[in-house]
Amino acid sequence: MDIKAINIKKYERIVFFTGAGMSAESGVPTYRGEGGIWHEYKWQEYACQDAWEKNPEKVFDFHDLRREEALKCFPHKGHEIITDVQNSHPDVSIVTQNIDGMHQRAGTENVIELHGSIWRVRCENEDWIKEDLAEGPFANRTCDCGAWLRPDIIWFSDMLNQAVLQKADEAISNCDLFISIGTSGVVWPAAGYPHLAKSSGALCIEVNPKPSEQSNMYDFVYRGKAGDALPKLFIL
Repeated sequence: MDIKAINIKKYERIVFFTGAGMSAESGVPTYRGEGGIWHEYKWQEYACQDAWEKNPEKVFDFHDLRREEALKCFPHKGHEIITDVQNSHPDVSIVTQNIDGMHQRAGTENVIELHGSIWRVRCENEDWIKEDLAEGPFANRTCDCGAWLRPDIIWFSDMLNQAVLQKADEAISNCDLFISIGTSGVVWPAAGYPHLAKSSGALCIEVNPKPSEQSNMYDFVYRGKAGDALPKLFIL
């Protein structure tokens, strides 16, 4: 894989956009891909508002399993390089479709989580969100008010959080370097982010073992894993 190293000093605002492939390198199962969890579980029973309202215990059991499985995995070299870039540059944002918190475990900050996080819960009765960083199962399934808590995740048929979307749009529309890693380019509105970055004049780079739906949008496309490509792309 012939990769031209990037001098981050030439760029004012950098955005890393990561998808399921980024976490898959750490061993986190994808949702739709080969071996994805929706081949084993029906999302209609575990990952939608109707399922939670019908059987919150079942939904919590499933997401407890997701937390336990995530803790068996660890950030890889690609995660570490992103953290190093952020520590070496004044304006680096991470926009991710992943809910596993792997970026944060690698020490990365300013992570915009489009689809929420398995490490947060919210009370829809009292309208609050808080972290639940217990190792393994959620620490609590109900609020002090008596209402069921809800994993703070964007499930199927959910609307994305508009404040989070706006934050992602602002970061991407103002960046001058956009690096997409391990995303299929299928799920919208995230699939439109390469177009947004490109139209704003950013240099756009894709790192992915396989072609994505948006590969033709990028200035440079590197076929490979983030853990292999990013250390060559960013020599710090």
